Amino acid sequence: MLVEFGRANFLNKARRHPEQVRQVIDKIRTDGLVNTAEAVMSKLGQPVTLGYCNVGEVVDVGSGIGGFAIGDRVVSNGSHAEIVSVPKNLCARIPPGVEDETAAFTVLSSIGLQGVRLLEPTLGERIVVIGLGLIGLLTVQLLRAHGCAVLGLDLDPERLALAGKYGAETFNVSNGDVLKVAEAFSRGRGVDAVAICAATDSDELMHNAAQMCRKRGRIVLVGVVGLKLSRKDFYEKELTFQVSCSYGAGRYDPSYEEGGNDYPIGYVRWTEQRNFEAVLDLMASGRLETKSLISHRFALSEAPVAYDTLLKEKSMGILIGYPVGAEVRRSPAQTIVLNGKAPRALEGTPRFSFIGAGGFAGRFLIPAYRKAGVAFAKVADIKGVNAADATRKFGFAAATTDVQSVFEDPGTDAIAVATQHDTHAGFVVRGLEAGKAVIVEKPLGMTYEDLAAIETAYRKAAHPFVMVGFNRRFAPHVIKMRSMLDASSPKAIVITVNAGPIPANHWTQDQRTGGGRIIGEGCHFIDLARCLVGAPIMDVFGVDAGGMGAGLNLHDVVMSTLRFADGSIATISYLANGHRAYPKERIEVFQNGRILQLDNFRVLRGFGHGQFSTFKTFAQDKGHAACAKATVEVLKAGKPAPIPFDELVEVSKATIALDAIVRGRAGKA
Repeated sequence: MLVEFGRANFLNKARRHPEQVRQVIDKIRTDGLVNTAEAVMSKLGQPVTLGYCNVGEVVDVGSGIGGFAIGDRVVSNGSHAEIVSVPKNLCARIPPGVEDETAAFTVLSSIGLQGVRLLEPTLGERIVVIGLGLIGLLTVQLLRAHGCAVLGLDLDPERLALAGKYGAETFNVSNGDVLKVAEAFSRGRGVDAVAICAATDSDELMHNAAQMCRKRGRIVLVGVVGLKLSRKDFYEKELTFQVSCSYGAGRYDPSYEEGGNDYPIGYVRWTEQRNFEAVLDLMASGRLETKSLISHRFALSEAPVAYDTLLKEKSMGILIGYPVGAEVRRSPAQTIVLNGKAPRALEGTPRFSFIGAGGFAGRFLIPAYRKAGVAFAKVADIKGVNAADATRKFGFAAATTDVQSVFEDPGTDAIAVATQHDTHAGFVVRGLEAGKAVIVEKPLGMTYEDLAAIETAYRKAAHPFVMVGFNRRFAPHVIKMRSMLDASSPKAIVITVNAGPIPANHWTQDQRTGGGRIIGEGCHFIDLARCLVGAPIMDVFGVDAGGMGAGLNLHDVVMSTLRFADGSIATISYLANGHRAYPKERIEVFQNGRILQLDNFRVLRGFGHGQFSTFKTFAQDKGHAACAKATVEVLKAGKPAPIPFDELVEVSKATIALDAIVRGRAGKA
């Protein structure tokens, strides 16, 4: 599916994802055509790591992780790569006697097993499996292991023959009436259950599945089919229909998958990891056989041929073998691409390395600093494919998964950090201790302890340089606003952020990794208010919405007020419960009988400002390029960062205080 999508033209991609086309149209209305086109092209240009079934040997174990040791043979849902970093709940040890090639089918088998668990088969039941691809054939074996009689339906004679080898009755659907065959298979009573493992846009499979079931039969969809259901099919028989979600409980739950928090076995018997273990036990006992499912084997160097085979030839299970050498075993962090060149730098040109090469860095930060004229040294990302893609696009001298090598690199003058929020403070401290200039995306830190550690490292550094990516204050519209304001007179500022909702399970919402939307995003607007006022923040007040609707995080709807030393005030309304047709960001400044109003960093309007009425730009400009340019210019000149360090800390402390207030951890700050 992914390979076909990647090779499709833009029109076909749009046809496959009409809901995303609607999102693009909405974005054009608010952000403009140019910015939307850039965002779409950047998204479509990002590489996708393929694969989620692998077998390997443990080369390192994280702190506090039990049950695994270096040298263990394991299966995981990690990507196709020589070295993968896998959370503990998505990995399982391979029992003795189970060969690597057999164990490589564990994750796929767990998809089938999850579907079988939802079917709740009992000994002697008669069950139909529609679609005898890899997962369908594995499902046949799993149902046979449960003591069920199985009827397999497909168009492919070879797949039907394999199902017959596994003990199923089979029927080629091109040869006649499947409903009559199912009726005979069920002894005229209707089958007990149907597992649909096929992939088709047709609604006929669901209709046939309902027709062949007995009263109160069960249907579980493991594959992808048309879902225009007939109420009559299900109503008269009181059928049960359920869609199976991948390979078990915990799938798509960040707390389980990434956080390593297991579900208690007394309440959730079968999780992803426990399904892996169950499959491996079946393999060890000989009740699940996979060697007959292997149609091709390729070395890693032949991987492109493997994917061509997947699309162009008749295939079943395709295995890719990875070479394992002593050098790879020594360290789990590797430099995976090396151009063999030092960064090309003119005299006085700062040499930049990046930590983090995800979508935001690739679309905004790296292009902005390339435009500013820096030389690129290393790019590090835990996902090697991101680092390799950044090297290909932007010409870094090296791409690596080894972050420490960036701090130790003598060819790096400045380090730009664009990683998860919980890593920022640690990377800033390490960069300062290594004698590097540090540019970090917001937030600077997530706690007062983070800020204290940064301040200590900053004071100790011989030539400290810290810059935070508060790009909005460098936007041309904001610079224009500042030039029109009276610095000696108090201002009243109203900032309305129509942020829109983010799912509660998104990493930015997690208190430990993302800090929530005030820490992760609200700091931008506190800094913008600080910039427009030009005086220190004295007090912070705030309140959240206390709940605004189903599925909405109550801390996503926040109103806050800042009081400044010069008597100015600012109200920041950060709202996730609005409509996307309204401007995403509106900044209004009231002063001395005059008003400035900025919408979406495209249109600035003046009221009472004499002959000035409007300042428009064709494309939205939030100041990323200007922020990078200002940073590079002061680095070249040996001057302090464009935003004073004490001001960065002040804004960060105000943000942390606001977050504490709305979460009920503090009073006025």
